[in-house]
Amino acid sequence: MPETAEQIAALPLRWNTAGELKVLMVTSRDTGRWVMPKGWEMDGKKPWRAAEIEALEEAGAKGYISKDIIGTYGYKKRLTKDESVWCTVRVYPMIVEKLKRDWKERHQRKRHWFTPESAAARVHEEALAELLIGLERKPKKDPILKALLKNAR
Repeated sequence: MPETAEQIAALPLRWNTAGELKVLMVTSRDTGRWVMPKGWEMDGKKPWRAAEIEALEEAGAKGYISKDIIGTYGYKKRLTKDESVWCTVRVYPMIVEKLKRDWKERHQRKRHWFTPESAAARVHEEALAELLIGLERKPKKDPILKALLKNAR
């Protein structure tokens, strides 16, 4: 196993009727911690498409995903009881258009909408928390989110 590995993640977002930004998080299957839908890249798929598939399978979220990353973070992924690998995760923002009631991992995970600040308080990875807190400040001014919102309309 390599010393480091790369993963992709979707950052599912929506604005509620009051205009507040919300982030969709899911629980991990092993520890029940709040995480973003993420996984390994998929053969023959662009990385953002793989992130879009993870959002659908893990959270039942469908929508518009950016081809550009909004940030990265790292964490130690446990592979076996005695083996782990350091993962760098590339995060692709996604505007959620629909949440499915019936999705692949619905019996293995919970999902919940949080404010970015509340989501940041629940994650263990410092760089991910910083990324989420950064969304709290004028998210529609972020060039990647601005472009994504324009294309989502």
